Amino acid sequence: MIAELPFIKNTDSGNFFLLAGPCVVEGEEMLYQTAETIKRITDKLQIPFVFKASYRKANRSRIDSFTGIGDREALELLARVRADLQVPVVTDIHSADEAAMAAEYVDILQIPAFLCRQTDLLEAAAKTGKVVNIKKGQFLSPEAMKFAAQKVVDSGNPRVLLTDRGTMFGYGDLIIDYRGIPTMQAFGYPVVLDITHSLQQPNQTSGVTGGRPDLIETVAKAGIAVGVDGIFLETHPNPAVAKSDGANMLKLDYLEDLLTKLVAIRQTVNTFAKK
Repeated sequence: MIAELPFIKNTDSGNFFLLAGPCVVEGEEMLYQTAETIKRITDKLQIPFVFKASYRKANRSRIDSFTGIGDREALELLARVRADLQVPVVTDIHSADEAAMAAEYVDILQIPAFLCRQTDLLEAAAKTGKVVNIKKGQFLSPEAMKFAAQKVVDSGNPRVLLTDRGTMFGYGDLIIDYRGIPTMQAFGYPVVLDITHSLQQPNQTSGVTGGRPDLIETVAKAGIAVGVDGIFLETHPNPAVAKSDGANMLKLDYLEDLLTKLVAIRQTVNTFAKK
């Protein structure tokens, strides 16, 4: 399946691929620091890497929450990272009229989980010809995601990724049903596990989403063991001062150790798969 996505470079390592970066574009210095660090680590570990950052955050709990530095300014920074580091880039879109604009700057258009059933949004993303990464709604079964994917395919674009980011568990927590990974893989698309968003604790009384970053390694290890094609995680040099999702992001300094462990697990899984 991964061979159908040529910008994700295949390696002889048999590794998962990685979509990673900060939650949102906060500025040039942080963006480049994060991208350069991830690229150095993934080159060393032979992990195909896609840089992730939202150019704008549309889904915020409070009206005073940070949303971005400006759409064009953020997209232009993403395009510069893409060109300077020679890495593909993924970013979110939130409405149909954003699709063509964002597609000028990035390789993958990401559909947020809350919007995964929005037909006009999926059609607009498909028509750009870019890869479309559809996040599974926290309210949807894995089986229902075949219909979201089919909307993109029926719009003339077979290049689809499906991403699990947890399922609502009560009002303020999420859980991951790992059975959903092989279920969605059976549709014929690469499946990604979003580690950090699956550890969010939304709907807090403060209006700021909480999280469990202490469980990032546990969740990631389980996903690799199950056989997910790729992992998604948000990372930041200093999550404590991040302007969005700091409560569930991985500190950038911890990334290499985590990915080294995940590569070892994937190698073990691949060894047993060949027997």
